[in-house]
Amino acid sequence: MAQKYSLRKLINDIHLWLGLSSGLVLFVVCLSGTIYTFHTEVEEGLNRDKFFVAVPANAQRLPVDALLPRLEKELNGKITGLEIPGAANRALKIQVTEKKKKTADRGAAAPQKAKDGDRGKTFYINPYTGAVTGTEKGRGLAFFTTMMKLHRWLLIEGDAGKIIVGSATLIFVLLCLSGLVLWLPKKRKHWKQGLKIKATGNWKRTNHDLHNTLGFYSLIFLIIMGLTGLCWSFGWYRNGVSSAMGAEVFKGRKEKPLPSQVTEGAERIPLSYALTAAQTAFPYEGNLRVAFPKGDTGSFVVTKFKTGFFALSAPDKIQIDQYSGATLKLERFSDKALNVQIVDSIRPLHLGEFTGTSSKIIWFLCCLIATSLPVTGTFIWINKFRKPRPLQQKARARKVLPVSEPVTTL
Repeated sequence: MAQKYSLRKLINDIHLWLGLSSGLVLFVVCLSGTIYTFHTEVEEGLNRDKFFVAVPANAQRLPVDALLPRLEKELNGKITGLEIPGAANRALKIQVTEKKKKTADRGAAAPQKAKDGDRGKTFYINPYTGAVTGTEKGRGLAFFTTMMKLHRWLLIEGDAGKIIVGSATLIFVLLCLSGLVLWLPKKRKHWKQGLKIKATGNWKRTNHDLHNTLGFYSLIFLIIMGLTGLCWSFGWYRNGVSSAMGAEVFKGRKEKPLPSQVTEGAERIPLSYALTAAQTAFPYEGNLRVAFPKGDTGSFVVTKFKTGFFALSAPDKIQIDQYSGATLKLERFSDKALNVQIVDSIRPLHLGEFTGTSSKIIWFLCCLIATSLPVTGTFIWINKFRKPRPLQQKARARKVLPVSEPVTTL
């Protein structure tokens, strides 16, 4: 009598064929994501002379109001961004755009219109001497840039790569949900079997446990990675999340600072004034990121965020009038509504940076598990559909009877 085709069997078949159809892409995407997780730490380790400086005894950092004009003159450009680390042994980071070049035929300054998203060149500066310690180029950068492109669009330029990765990510989320259904035991007394790996069994059983058990333990993290990652792949998905959450995803990318009040004869306040205002508003240890005013009506935008092993990725921001020094807008992450906090955390949630190094370690391990799932799943499929040999079938059918003891008579 034919076995009834159950709902569990249907889910198993869906899980199987979706996994086989997307396995190769998911393997590449997860592997590149795993490698990219600690790219910052690896680059800093390979280029320590650029990122770290020696701290002189009883030394103070050079005043930024004197240091930055000197750097603009030496680098022949305009500083548009600045990062001041909280740690004493770290270098400053600045973004510099080139000054207007003179045209050969007119001899007049020709404005160089910056492209959207062009932050200029990056330089790292010793805050105690003002010396340049390095640029954005360095050991490991090209490799991790390739890993990022492989993770985002499989090195396929244009929308095609993003669509392939996005489709595979969508399938990945479905695989996680269907995998949870398949993990649930039919009987409650068997639930413990799905929580441990039987290393003493044959390799087929061990492979099955690696897929089943490790997938279960990393499930919630993998779903978070998948759901957040889709925000980069599909505009319709990003807009849908924005509508559902009541807050725009990646709003900060296109959000413009509030304008400063321009008055005749007014001069720009020193940068140190804006930094003091930020430190007063956010009195905790952390890194500062400064975006300088764009044009005569722009304003200072200072962002502060904590760093450390358990540091929560919850940046605070203040906008300051470049002439009066008045606070135009103050944004504390803790004051935001929950839906806004979640939307603002999509990027750190996907990268595993939402609680500093501690969450990155968890994300790295889960990405490593995700990389293994297509491999172990493929072996499960091969073992399931491989027909046993005739001798194996006979051995399985043969029953070994116990040897009976001889009967003794008195």
